[in-house]
Amino acid sequence: MPASLQEVKRRITSTKKTGQITTAMQMVSTAKLNQIQKHTASYQVYAAKIRNVITHLAASHLLDDVEAPETVEKGKVNSLSMLDKRPVKKTGLVVITSDRGLVGSYNSNVIKQTLSLITKNNHSKEDVEIIAIGGTGADFFKKRGYDILYEYRELDDVPTFREVRPIVRAILKMFEAEKFDELFVCYNHFVNSLTSSFRGEQMLPIAAENLGSDQLDATDDSGYNYEYDTEPSEDAILEVILPQYAESLLYGAMLDAKTSEHASSSTAMRSASDNADDIIAKLELQYNRARQSAITTEITEITGAQAALE
Repeated sequence: MPASLQEVKRRITSTKKTGQITTAMQMVSTAKLNQIQKHTASYQVYAAKIRNVITHLAASHLLDDVEAPETVEKGKVNSLSMLDKRPVKKTGLVVITSDRGLVGSYNSNVIKQTLSLITKNNHSKEDVEIIAIGGTGADFFKKRGYDILYEYRELDDVPTFREVRPIVRAILKMFEAEKFDELFVCYNHFVNSLTSSFRGEQMLPIAAENLGSDQLDATDDSGYNYEYDTEPSEDAILEVILPQYAESLLYGAMLDAKTSEHASSSTAMRSASDNADDIIAKLELQYNRARQSAITTEITEITGAQAALE
């Protein structure tokens, strides 16, 4: 077999093996996507309830004029500090990316839009503190000189609520210690299996304007005012509800981001498999033409030699 035919045959074989790998990876990503979508659907009910409670509390002005205690028991986070509004000297950004590649434009879109958010707010590197969830984002911002306050790698394919709690606790301690004065969560929101959109949601401090409650009056459709009787006290209730809200917001963002990651990976691997099939078809056509040409040449040479002998 001529060297050119051997080379084409080797390329066909290697491309088929690559196609088998990408097809297997697509199946795995699709399975993970289906799994996390089932988990997310049930969690969204809880997250919506928590958000509604906080929104109504803000609309009824229960969050106004709440002061954090000066002393807190050692080892515990002062939850009421989440309401602390202060002049913004530093902005914290929770950037959620993946730990691996082969996820299409997922990581590049999050990073690009996060940089756009930094530019839009007229921030310099010195004004920003990065909290990186995922190795890709952590490595990117490290290489470009940003300060990484906290990083978390190897997030589960279907994150658990238990996994989020220590992250939220660390973030709240940093906010209380005034490492940053406001905090945004930046991630890709899952729209459908082919589409995702960037979101940059403010997480801290918790305020009515950040909850969208400016469009919610302190009255319901029937005209009644929202009023709350609290037991044992407003502060005690908020000490419980505010951490739950922070946990639900960050956990929801992680679930949403992971769903988008699996969808992007599935789409990228399906595209790679389709491209492999196209390349194989072209190579096989090239191989068959070259082989036919070689056979024709051999027949011509044999016929010519036979004619010469006669």
